[in-house]
Amino acid sequence: MNLVESLRAHRLLAIVRGTDPAAALRTVLTLAEEGIPAVEVSLTTADALTVIRQARTELGSEALLGAGTVRSAADAARAMDAGASYLVTPALVDGLEPYGIPVLMGALTPTEIEGALARGADAIKLFPGSLGGPGYLRALRGPFPDVPFVPVGGVDAQAARDYLDRGAIAVGVGSPLVGDAADGGDLNQLRARAAEFLKVAAGETP
Repeated sequence: MNLVESLRAHRLLAIVRGTDPAAALRTVLTLAEEGIPAVEVSLTTADALTVIRQARTELGSEALLGAGTVRSAADAARAMDAGASYLVTPALVDGLEPYGIPVLMGALTPTEIEGALARGADAIKLFPGSLGGPGYLRALRGPFPDVPFVPVGGVDAQAARDYLDRGAIAVGVGSPLVGDAADGGDLNQLRARAAEFLKVAAGETP
């Protein structure tokens, strides 16, 4: 199953960003154990490339393990060398097409969305989602009915429900899901939050 197929099927992308590499690795592995198939490690995480490399070793070659906050082709090359199987950008980034792996490209306005599609984006990371909210996504569905949108930024459980109800193929969730786990926080609390978001993604009522 490729990235977009997984996002359509599972409707959830976990975003890991932290200050403690060992804790970040534990967080990635815990999220995978709890059943979240797509996990992104932001390159702003301390020693992010090592975290990605070690997670790839632990999770195997088929895991949907990506690198986030990719801002250049050089970032992409380093992330792929570490084992990332997809890339997530915060904005329009040139030069990623030759790498031949899925790209979730950051965009907000209609012009940026067109720019991302022209650069070969497989899906659009609607970022920052909190700026326009679910109502803005609903408005975008008019001119872009077939574009796969993944809102990211300030997505708590209620916002996730609203985005999914308004046509997002998935939501990208960072701190409302990960909390302080990637800084050394409680993994049991992480598991509880993961269970909550999995229920949201499955369309279960609270």
